[in-house]
Amino acid sequence: MTLSILTIIVVAILAVAILLFGLWAYGTANRLDRLHVRSDLSWQALDAALARRAVVVRAIAADLPAGEAKPLAALADHAERVDRSEREVAENTLSSAVSTVDITALRPQLVAELADAEARVLIARRFHNDAVRDTLALRMRRPVEWLHLGGRAPLPTYFEITERAAGDRAAGPIADTNRTAARVVILDRAGRVLLLRGHDPQLPDEHFWFTIGGAVEKGESLRSAALRELHEETGHVVSDSDLHGPMWRRVAVFTHAGSLIRAEELFYALRTDEFEPHHGGFSEIEQQTISAYRWCTADDIAELVASGEAVYPEQLPELLDEAAAVADSLRDVQVRAVH
Repeated sequence: MTLSILTIIVVAILAVAILLFGLWAYGTANRLDRLHVRSDLSWQALDAALARRAVVVRAIAADLPAGEAKPLAALADHAERVDRSEREVAENTLSSAVSTVDITALRPQLVAELADAEARVLIARRFHNDAVRDTLALRMRRPVEWLHLGGRAPLPTYFEITERAAGDRAAGPIADTNRTAARVVILDRAGRVLLLRGHDPQLPDEHFWFTIGGAVEKGESLRSAALRELHEETGHVVSDSDLHGPMWRRVAVFTHAGSLIRAEELFYALRTDEFEPHHGGFSEIEQQTISAYRWCTADDIAELVASGEAVYPEQLPELLDEAAAVADSLRDVQVRAVH
């Protein structure tokens, strides 16, 4: 029995359609698996940030009168040990209790630690909720539900924690500025990183080194901000595809020009030939506070630190190989926390 050409074409089309459908289902299932892993890891990061805040709150309680200390420490213990289903309520209760503490009576070190801990919680919460949103967006699509491509993995859940307004505690560690910054780890062919040397305008004798980058402007994407800052601070121009990442996330709480700043910094990697940077795009304050450029190896960075000049991120010497692998597309990019 001879098959007609039309029958062969129909069978071929059906075979291709089944193959494409199978590839789509397989790809979607793999993507869902990665999203579930991402949401699990983001929850672990948030859990660690909440645990650190509980430790700081207990340290604060130790500095308070006995009548205030015991209830506050008990709330911190409860929030840290409660089941996941009750964690959100417990953490928000703890936040409310902390907001009533008179921060002016505490040691400055504790105030700074609380500010840093709260900043890390809010950033970790944001990343977790972003991961949950992306996972649910794919899981809730009808074809994905019908085919059970999510397997038996439970649906991830959002975590909402109260973010205090500046007026909630006038004497508390409320930042004058909250900002997101895009930074670029620029590596030459020899593996050296380009760093800037700067200082606080109120502390001209205390110098530190940092990577290229700056604040994301309103309406600007993170990647666009990284490319703009790269051009403004070095004069170097690269294409969007040359930039890899983001690969790292750093949360920092610091003072600059008398203001308390909470910064969430996200880092990209870039491999390029060595070039001579120039500062034609510096703002007025940058012209006053940034004094030098330098291409540095890990040993050079260690020497700078030994001389008393800080380098940020603090882990940069150990991170250069990782940045090089990302810049050369030798490893998958997954955002992770650094200090």
